[in-house]
Amino acid sequence: MSQWPFSRRQFLTRSLLAAAVLDLPAGLAAPLSGPSGVRPIDFADVDIEDAFWRPKMIAVATVTLHACIYQTERKSGRIRNFEKAARRSGESHEGIYYDDSDVYKALEAMAYSLKTHPDPALEAKADEWIDKVAAAQLPDGYLNTYFTLRGLDHRWTDMEKHEDYCAGHLIEAGVAYYRTTGKRKLLDVAIRLADHIDATFRLPNRHWVSGHEEIELALVKLYHLTGNDRYLRLADWYLDQRGHGFGRGVIWTEAEKFGPAYCQDVVPVKQQRKITGHAVRAMYLYTGVADVAAITHDAAYLEAMRTVWEDVVYRNMYLTGGIGSSGSNEGFTRDYDLPNSQAYCETCASVGMVFWNQRMALLTGDSKYVDVLERTLYNGALDGLSLSGDRFFYGNPLASMNGEDSGRREWFGTACCPANISRLVASLGGYIYAADAHNLWINLYVGSRTRIETPNGAIDLRVNTRYPLDGRINITVNAARSIRHTLRLRIPGWARDQAVPGNLYRFDPRPDNAAVQIKVNGKPIRFREEQGYAVLERVWAPLDIVELNLPMPVRTVRARAEVKANEACIALQRGPVVYCVEAPDNSGNAWNLIVTDGSSFAPKDAQILDEPIIALEGRAHALVPGGAAVDSIPTAVTAIPYYTWANRASTDMQVWLPTRINSVKINT
Repeated sequence: MSQWPFSRRQFLTRSLLAAAVLDLPAGLAAPLSGPSGVRPIDFADVDIEDAFWRPKMIAVATVTLHACIYQTERKSGRIRNFEKAARRSGESHEGIYYDDSDVYKALEAMAYSLKTHPDPALEAKADEWIDKVAAAQLPDGYLNTYFTLRGLDHRWTDMEKHEDYCAGHLIEAGVAYYRTTGKRKLLDVAIRLADHIDATFRLPNRHWVSGHEEIELALVKLYHLTGNDRYLRLADWYLDQRGHGFGRGVIWTEAEKFGPAYCQDVVPVKQQRKITGHAVRAMYLYTGVADVAAITHDAAYLEAMRTVWEDVVYRNMYLTGGIGSSGSNEGFTRDYDLPNSQAYCETCASVGMVFWNQRMALLTGDSKYVDVLERTLYNGALDGLSLSGDRFFYGNPLASMNGEDSGRREWFGTACCPANISRLVASLGGYIYAADAHNLWINLYVGSRTRIETPNGAIDLRVNTRYPLDGRINITVNAARSIRHTLRLRIPGWARDQAVPGNLYRFDPRPDNAAVQIKVNGKPIRFREEQGYAVLERVWAPLDIVELNLPMPVRTVRARAEVKANEACIALQRGPVVYCVEAPDNSGNAWNLIVTDGSSFAPKDAQILDEPIIALEGRAHALVPGGAAVDSIPTAVTAIPYYTWANRASTDMQVWLPTRINSVKINT
């Protein structure tokens, strides 16, 4: 087990304070933090005014969550299962054994949305659901409608059946709802369930390997809220169970289909160096590992996270930041196996990439993790939500031919993705800023306002920008009096001529040498750079203005030679946004284009439905059948942001464009 950084006296003090901290007003409990005290500014303390993100947050609040409610209540048995479990009258369970988790994820998304978009009707609906969840809980704290309705004698017997996965999502929802509303009913349910799990499992010679990780990160959130070390120790216990041969159930018995690698159970977590198995499970696990490591400072956890992260980003990540190349295991296969039309890239896995990379950034202070977070957020994750807010992708391929399986869906039988992308968008404010006593990090450039407290007084911060459409960012630093403080502005890797950390993808040489510029109160300044951040240490006066200019030329991207799917192909990127070509913009065909080396593309204001975008326009050759030969016809080509595709129709699309004729497929 990990070595704990607490003395016995500190442990007793924390335990005695555990109950008292819950009497604080909502939002006062500490959020996640890194080992040096770096913490994200909580989403509840950030007001988003951004022209890009604010409409999406409103859509989640007014459209997406209502779709979640409709599907959860009327089109499935998810809420009925809780009602049946509360009646305890022998009724049957409806749906799949992990369906409880979708209710909890929706409640968590409602919690975040109620802060950013207050809605009494939505809050009343959440309270109604919470009453039904609470009524289904058993006196000993156990709560899972599948086993309550199908036979409690089978509970905690099958490690694959997602009991603790569902519990983790309940804990996250309880913490979020308390922090947003101050209401603790769902939190109390979560605490009783966590206590039940702890009393059931953390015993001598008792083992349990969670078939679907999630509870680890949730328990750390509960620890941060309550201050009770019991939950941190339980999270670490869960991590320590893996890789010792304790796994039992279908994952382990059906080794040809699954096997312990499927749920990252081949070797102990501290010895893991390669990414394996199911992508979502891996992301939740490694987020939990990073959370525990941030508190315990366990060097073995830190080394495992560094090397596994490099394996993901250097050899197993799509250009969109999506992960998981295989639908057969919803995850990873072998290094550099990154097919485009068969890419699985589950939306939930991209959400998990955002979680994990945020924690790694807090652990290290290195902007490369935020670079990956941003890439995933604007591309692989955002693609999972339609522009209208009521259609979804489960998988997110990088190519589609003849509209095959490319349509967005109203819902899914396994409905993890809609609520997952909803909770990410609704809580976006929690990913923008981070702070310690002497520094403020701006990680994402989102139009927003926040206030930080420093040892010398408060500073109000306001960011104005059209990012990602434009790279100009204005930051107003408003201190009530002159205050010395350090502002750290992330200089994205793409603005430093680095496509991604490592060399899985690289930019072609840029056509100009435009440099990042920073001005303070209209005067250019020289700045030093540390771990990808421009460091501005100065005495800030009321209404100081910082201007950051990140040039956004259109870049062509190439993959390593080992990525055979992208051989002799290029992709397009501008700022953090990855582009694709889609049939409606290109004479009804996206698969007959060849872009010669050296082709240039120019940005142009455009629109997809109601979404303002920057499109890219260039020249290509369209290949068309011509008797026994293939004719090449010069043509215009238009590329659009990847996240906007399939909003007008189920249609052809490609991210990677061929540069030679034998890489082209022609639709006749």
